Amino acid sequence: QVQLVESGGGLVEAGGSLRLSCAASGGTFSYYSMGWFRQAPGKEREFVAAISWSGTNTYYADSVKGRFTISRDNAKNTVYLQMNSLKPDDTAVYYCAADPNLAKRDPRWHYWGQGTQVTVSS
Repeated sequence: QVQLVESGGGLVEAGGSLRLSCAASGGTFSYYSMGWFRQAPGKEREFVAAISWSGTNTYYADSVKGRFTISRDNAKNTVYLQMNSLKPDDTAVYYCAADPNLAKRDPRWHYWGQGTQVTVSS
């Protein structure tokens, strides 16, 4: 059983930056693909970014490509999401996810964190 705990959310002005972290425990972190999803009020959970177990392959939603960067540190059992040039449309609860299979854009991941709120003011 893998536990995921997100941190780093908060309130930021448009154009600002935040870095989210997701600490994993209870499993062999390097065996898992890791991903970030987000859910805004009244909307479905949507894919943001994902990274392969080795960190070699990364994937991004078109809406964040060029602004967000996903990375991982397998020695620290942590995955990060660096978010730059934030926009009000990025406001959402951000969730970390883990899966022993290949990274995918749909939300059918095996393990989920509780989420961290990101609010971008205009």
